[in-house]
Amino acid sequence: MQKKENAVVIDKAVSGDENSETNSIKEEYGSLSQELRPWVVSLLTLGSAVGTGLIIGSGSALVKGGPISIFIAYLFTGSLLCVVIFSLSEMASFSPMDKGFSGYLNKYVDPAFGFAAGWNYFLKYAIVLSANLSAFGLVIEYWRPDVNVGVWVTVLYASVFCVNLLAVEYFGKIEAWLTVFKLLVLIIVYIVCLVITCGGAPNHTTIGFRYWRKSGTLPYLVGGNTGKFLGWWACVVQSIFGFMGSEMVGIVYGETANPKKTIPKSSLNVLFRIGFLYIFGVFILGLTISPLNSRLVQAHSTDANASPFVIAISSSGIKVLPGFVNAALLVFIISSANTDIYICSRQLYGLAKDRAAPKVFLFTNKSKVPLVGCIVGSLLGLLAYMSTNKATATVFNYMTSTVSVFGVLNWFYILIAYINYDRAIKKQGINFDEIPFRMWFQPYAAYMALFFVVIITFFNGYNAFIIQFHYKNFITSYIGIFANILMVIGYKVYFKTKFVQPSEIIFEKREEFEREEV
Repeated sequence: MQKKENAVVIDKAVSGDENSETNSIKEEYGSLSQELRPWVVSLLTLGSAVGTGLIIGSGSALVKGGPISIFIAYLFTGSLLCVVIFSLSEMASFSPMDKGFSGYLNKYVDPAFGFAAGWNYFLKYAIVLSANLSAFGLVIEYWRPDVNVGVWVTVLYASVFCVNLLAVEYFGKIEAWLTVFKLLVLIIVYIVCLVITCGGAPNHTTIGFRYWRKSGTLPYLVGGNTGKFLGWWACVVQSIFGFMGSEMVGIVYGETANPKKTIPKSSLNVLFRIGFLYIFGVFILGLTISPLNSRLVQAHSTDANASPFVIAISSSGIKVLPGFVNAALLVFIISSANTDIYICSRQLYGLAKDRAAPKVFLFTNKSKVPLVGCIVGSLLGLLAYMSTNKATATVFNYMTSTVSVFGVLNWFYILIAYINYDRAIKKQGINFDEIPFRMWFQPYAAYMALFFVVIITFFNGYNAFIIQFHYKNFITSYIGIFANILMVIGYKVYFKTKFVQPSEIIFEKREEFEREEV
């Protein structure tokens, strides 16, 4: 009982200045809506990371490591992702906030880390937006190679920008139904692949585990066991990038109705998403197509012809699927571009609320949408027009590849915030029974996941040092790390910030304690 009394005192200690400032912001700039229904949030958490990275990008990993390596790699990184998302969900359900990831770092770690995490997350999605817009034009070239890519870039650009101006209730429903479509496409593709490996395709060839036995683990860059390890590590790096986007639920939580009940329920969808959509997906892929397939080895394009699933299905004698998957890819890309602007605008809103960005990003329209954030967040999408010129397309590809490390750093920041949050919970004597959602084996699981995330972050550019030094690979693999270090150090030196101590952390007043007081 004493612990609960202490918690009540802590909750009462929220400063009047902070509350008055929050009210002032709402009056002057407006506030975000909290109209995302539980079923919408559940679907968004399912479909947030389902994109071209899975249906196309998994092919490059299969070629480098083989079916056994890619399966183990996805199992490994999927376990890390579970810890990251469950850690984020616990923080969001216990102490909800609409400040994005930067808010958790500011509150539990150090404003310098919050500043870096917020801008890191914004830059990732601002640049990825241009990649998705380009991919949309390249996919349509499958049918209309005579039309300039820039035309299709403009069509999608204008469409997703207008959708993001809708009230979040309608935006969420649109994204939810797009998620339903994406899930149906994946289920169809997986069933077809199962039929193929069991001998039900037009070629009537039963595959079984043939490719697992013949080429289960492949050497990459060098021979022998070292090469096989590098092949597995290449699959780990690719799988990390394929999983990116799952953490966007942390942004969605800021506009969720009744977060204490909705977040724990939607978080459990992570197990289904990782287990079925990814791990089972690459398992089926490894059964269906050989990593030595010449079409797979030579696939470097962005349309459906580069998808390992399409290559596997067309190689079995099925003729009509490539066109269907290519059309489905358009939906995948539209959904991704849609959420890119959404995340950018909400992240800028969170940064402004934490004084790490101009206050103009706090301005919301009548639909409670951060209008200025949507405009500025979509500006880097103009880089997509570089894909209309082949000479600059090469430079553009290097630039977009640099964003990959920004994604894995998001996982690092979430785990750092959680570990400090957990220390504060224990220091202030808050009972675990009062926390709406808590993963098993915490905080030990978070420490273990953090260790592996750090390893992956520093060795994601392994191929820059093999055989000979490749400076371009080195720059694209590590520029994100250097940028984040500079942001943290620069902010800390300029504002002279200090690390937050567990005893100094103030938790917002929670509904359970309000009822007890009454």
